[in-house]
Amino acid sequence: MQGDECQAPAATRNFSIIAHVDHGKSTLADRILERLGAMGERDKRDQTLDTLELERERGITIKSTPIRLEYTRPLLEDGTGGETYVLNLIDTPGHVDFNYEVSRSLAACEGVLLLVDASQGVEAQTIVNAYLAIDNNLEIVPVINKIDLPAADPEGAAKELEEVIGIPAGDAVFASAKAGIGIDEILEAVVARIPPPPGDPEAPLKALIFDSFFDAYQGVILFVRVLEGRISAKDQITLMNAGKSFDVDKVGTFTPGLVVGEELQAGAVGWVAAGIKDIQDAQVGDTLTGRDRRTPEAFPGFKPAQPVVFSGLYPTDTEDYRKLRDALEKLKLNDAAFSFDPETSEALGFGFRCGFLGLLHAEIIQERLEREYDLDLIATAPAVVYRVTLTNGDVFETQNPAEFPTRDRITTVEEPYIKLSVMLPEDYVGAVMGLLQERRGSMVTMNYLGKRVELVYEVPFAEILYDFHDRLKSISRGYASMDYEQLGYREGDLRKVDILVNNEVIDALAVIVHESRAYALGRKIVDKMAEVIPRQMFPVPVQATIGAKIIARATVKAYRKDVLAKCYGGDISRKKKLLNKQKKGRARMKQIGTVEVPQEAFLAVLSTDE
Repeated sequence: MQGDECQAPAATRNFSIIAHVDHGKSTLADRILERLGAMGERDKRDQTLDTLELERERGITIKSTPIRLEYTRPLLEDGTGGETYVLNLIDTPGHVDFNYEVSRSLAACEGVLLLVDASQGVEAQTIVNAYLAIDNNLEIVPVINKIDLPAADPEGAAKELEEVIGIPAGDAVFASAKAGIGIDEILEAVVARIPPPPGDPEAPLKALIFDSFFDAYQGVILFVRVLEGRISAKDQITLMNAGKSFDVDKVGTFTPGLVVGEELQAGAVGWVAAGIKDIQDAQVGDTLTGRDRRTPEAFPGFKPAQPVVFSGLYPTDTEDYRKLRDALEKLKLNDAAFSFDPETSEALGFGFRCGFLGLLHAEIIQERLEREYDLDLIATAPAVVYRVTLTNGDVFETQNPAEFPTRDRITTVEEPYIKLSVMLPEDYVGAVMGLLQERRGSMVTMNYLGKRVELVYEVPFAEILYDFHDRLKSISRGYASMDYEQLGYREGDLRKVDILVNNEVIDALAVIVHESRAYALGRKIVDKMAEVIPRQMFPVPVQATIGAKIIARATVKAYRKDVLAKCYGGDISRKKKLLNKQKKGRARMKQIGTVEVPQEAFLAVLSTDE
């Protein structure tokens, strides 16, 4: 199927929809597609641009999907209107883990629809996304959605938007994506307010890669926004940051499926297939240019995908190891930010240490492995990357406690920090501030926005990995929302806590933790281990240590035979003789006895549920 050559940039509008999770972004995209006839009756379904089953279930966008639409303005009585425009809607991921991908998708646009739920108002992610759009110099069209809900306060939400971000309340378009109210007004605002894309079609080729996926037949398909010049099949291109060159096989546009076209020129959004075998060669944010006629400089802001959260994935059945490895390799074909390396744990056997962009990314990968590849997995608790400076001046990064050096070899340890933004009703400020201080957070600002408050804290990333989001939601009865951005590394008083069972170190249970929380965590682990380790014929000590110092201890009590049962009377010395004999036998047994720690004990401590 052949597509048309891209229309002139003056009749093109490139825009995106940004919103907090569950504010109706995918539903609004559905209504726009329906209104512009991009969906036939047979194709109609909710969340059309969400291609993964997981996206539909959770109501979040994980993988961005662009689509090319045609919009004809209605004819007015004065004879104006009737022009046809090409609208490129670039759907963006809807979660903080994919913040960089969102920023690249926004860089491919000239404007955004900023969606706000009329009943919930401005949320943490609304603010972060709005500032992301402002940083990219985009035109912002505010849309107050869900105005038909009983609890809706459209004017209040528009006023809140003006107070918090400075977007005039009078610019807001009121709509209900579910009921189809205000869709025409939104389309008119897109055409009237968002500027056409700049760019000279005769200049050297310069195109931004804002997404990609792997196709088994064509290799990596690049999603590009052409900034300057033009690109067509048979052209020779170079990826500027990767430094590799390829021959273009096909180019085209999205409907939302891939439609082959003849050419993409400045201002257009489309796809390029160039026989690229490895997704690492075509990373999001890279710049495409001609091999012989190059653009002077790459598009700014590129950074290679770096995992920030690490977790171990192990098959519950050791025979599934090869199956897990094949599944991970297939997932990596479509996800440059995901990494995995084989590792062995004495507790869990053979598995992989996997790197993710964040907790949601980790959850999605694990769920896809279990569903799509029929695997039953154990995931260890997530960890961040620590930067260690040794006494000899060497610096190395590690997320595995087993690799953590002894205290006498360390000069400093640094941990990653984040800037955490929390939006919540003022009634819950005290409780949430208590939670943030408990997690070693330091306040940056506190802003009162009507009856809502924005708390901005700097917090160690490791402190929000486990149950922070759940605690935040329960403390605020579900009203608080959070967003964060990486700040870099800061020095911290971090310690490695070792766990010993019967005086033997169990490597799999070692953890890196701040000194202020070392005792509490050590106590929790030893108590849990003492519950699940089977009783022996001798007492088994379970200890948590920092270096040579024991900070917590629990004992698995021994089975005890009642050796005094036959002494129903007589002298006390006879009883003492029998008890001493039993004591010596137990001591001898303890010297030669070994304690087999069952896998259930490791799972009780290592699994992410605990």
